[in-house]
Amino acid sequence: MKFSENWLRHHVPTQASRDELAATLTAIGLEVEEVTALGDSLDGVVVARIVSAQRHPEADRLQVCEVDTGNGMVQIVCGAPNARTGLVAPLAMVGAQLPGGIAIKAAKLRGVESFGMLCSAKELGVDPDASGLLELPADAPVGTPLATYLGLPDASIEIKLTPNRADCFSVRGIAFDVAAALGGNVIPLNAEPVPAQSDAAMKVVLDAGARVPRFAGRVIDNVDATVATPVWMAERLRRSGLRPISFLVDVTQYVMLELGQPMHAFDKDKLEGEVVVRPARAGESLALLDGRTVELSDDFLVVSDSHGGKGARAVALGGIMGGSETRVTDTTRNVFLEAAHWIPEAIIGRSRKLGMHTDAGHRFERGVDPQLPTIAVEYATRLILDIAGGVAGPLLDVTLPEHLHSPEPILLRRARLARVLGLTVADDEVVRIFTALGMAVVPQADGWQVTAPSRRFDIEREEDLIEEVARIHGYENIPTSTPSGALTLAVEPEGRLNELAVREQLAARGYYEAVNLAFIGNDVLQRWGMTADLVPLANPLSADLAVMRPSLLPGLIVALSHNRARQQERVRLFELGRTFRISAEAAARKDAPTETPTLSIVACGSAHAEQWGEPSRTLDFHDLKGDLDALIAWGGEPDRWAVHADGLPGWLHPGRSARVTRDGLTVGYLGALHPQLAKALDLGADVHVLELELDAVLARRLPRAQAVPRFPSVRRDIAVDVPEAVSWSEIEQVVRKAVGGQLKELRLFDRYSGKGVELGRKSLAMGLILQDASRTLTDDDADRNIREAVAALEMACKAKLRG
Repeated sequence: MKFSENWLRHHVPTQASRDELAATLTAIGLEVEEVTALGDSLDGVVVARIVSAQRHPEADRLQVCEVDTGNGMVQIVCGAPNARTGLVAPLAMVGAQLPGGIAIKAAKLRGVESFGMLCSAKELGVDPDASGLLELPADAPVGTPLATYLGLPDASIEIKLTPNRADCFSVRGIAFDVAAALGGNVIPLNAEPVPAQSDAAMKVVLDAGARVPRFAGRVIDNVDATVATPVWMAERLRRSGLRPISFLVDVTQYVMLELGQPMHAFDKDKLEGEVVVRPARAGESLALLDGRTVELSDDFLVVSDSHGGKGARAVALGGIMGGSETRVTDTTRNVFLEAAHWIPEAIIGRSRKLGMHTDAGHRFERGVDPQLPTIAVEYATRLILDIAGGVAGPLLDVTLPEHLHSPEPILLRRARLARVLGLTVADDEVVRIFTALGMAVVPQADGWQVTAPSRRFDIEREEDLIEEVARIHGYENIPTSTPSGALTLAVEPEGRLNELAVREQLAARGYYEAVNLAFIGNDVLQRWGMTADLVPLANPLSADLAVMRPSLLPGLIVALSHNRARQQERVRLFELGRTFRISAEAAARKDAPTETPTLSIVACGSAHAEQWGEPSRTLDFHDLKGDLDALIAWGGEPDRWAVHADGLPGWLHPGRSARVTRDGLTVGYLGALHPQLAKALDLGADVHVLELELDAVLARRLPRAQAVPRFPSVRRDIAVDVPEAVSWSEIEQVVRKAVGGQLKELRLFDRYSGKGVELGRKSLAMGLILQDASRTLTDDDADRNIREAVAALEMACKAKLRG
């Protein structure tokens, strides 16, 4: 938002200097990006008229001008291309000191004396235009100091606004903040209703529901559209970054900058029948003021007339830009002024969809005061009647009251304000701040009931009011205090591991933690065969990030592949994060997706880092199984875990993978990637993965103190011949169940297949560590346990005891 300093001071008188004003704006959250001083040194520069202009006798590009200064005639040699008889322009008299240190002296140019200098806007420091002399209106009073005539010195101030401060897209909106911060008051706006002088009116129909709940307008007949825009208005527009175009257009721009309400002026004679505000029809086209013709979809809104039928012809793109067919021109005699309230949801994104940006759209996207349309029409009407004449019809105000935003009172508690800010703000100061900001304040026993003005869409709750007090009272006035240092120690539940412990355990085993985005592309998931129960994003950042991840593994494998492509052959990565799934039934009910905390591991390359102590070998299934066993052991409940060779997903190798269960429920998978998937992902056969539900890993047995065993343990070793398909976890569960509490530990120390063992079978040798807490076990006790274990294995696993 760019505006004139003098224009702001017109609404909120203050003795603060320019630097103080800029510092105050930044301090209250309206960050000043640039301050451009205009006309700071124009003593000795007056309004002058060129009475005659003759070609210089010695230079084709110079002219010798006789100039009326209002206090006599002077001769000026000028090289400006637009210097001509009758032109009114600024004249720097001899002795003047222009911005930039230019001193004006009498001089001879090619033998002709010159007593001063006719100036361009750039030489005066009021505009960057240096193409010629600054042309002033023909009725400008000759002899008047230029600074007085143009309202100088001044400054163009540009501020950067946060999206929530849409009310400050106007000079008056900024004025309320300045008044509150500097202890002043905003001068009331003179927008008295203009009495109707005729019955001329347009019928307006609102056919867009809540998206356009208000439309104000007025017909003004017999307007002189050729009248020049007054200097004071044109200068305020220029200093706000807008070029004057024509009076009727400039009035609407001026009101938008001053009040914040975008407006549009139609040539009434080019409108037919009633005006209808409606959604655009798919494929409907509209020629805009900028010369483009756009094709619209049904999510746009348009203002239409009855040319070709009721609401048939679109004449303006709602909240963004007017149409060229009904624009005002120098031949316009009758005008229809329009000011509507378009809610942000109806405008957001529409300009970008057409590849354009307008001041009106920018404001409506962030929210415009719904009470402004009628005020803006009255204010613009008065300006037009005073400057261009005309006959005003009655004010038209069509509303849908049930859809108009109405601020609700908010209770600000005194104790809450003091607690959040860390200081006590006097009651009188709180009331002054809110009153200066245009809010209604009613004192309460425990605080204040505050109602924000309708322009303040950002005031919704008590915290917003506290923020207003803080920024106006001054953040620098809030005391800085050092924290006391008293820390509350969180009690970690003993029945659950800390995630940090898992991270440390994996880091100790040589893994690095990775953090990936929670989004992934559909094409990646299709390669993995993970196409069921997906959670698509309604507005993805890109096609590669269109789905919430159902697994951590695809993202980890991308990271692994990235490392391999950079000559890292041995890669160990893990990630803790959430995965997301939703069934079709849940999606139909619009339920929230299921979020599952998950732990995933990927590894490839050699089993151990390169060293001299042992030969290198490639990572295999059992290495990752060892990492799983270490995590299981950390929780202290290995007897509740098991691995199975059945029920594998399609992305795992069918012969080198396993399904992981806890208490009989599947909690994850382990193994090598399926060869077809590894090939599709351009990976080797040595990539192994592990994915587990994190809650199963974190659950652990409550630690209990136990006495040191008083009695010795007994070890018995047996070797059994079992079918190849029988897993060690099945054997372990059978033995533990058969022997019971006297089995303290079961160790597998050998596996053999080959000569002496039938094809399709294997020999497993295991050690049983037996111990009793109440007595020393005898040989008979140990032999009995072994017999029971062997019998159970023969029954459940078709095992044979080997000699």
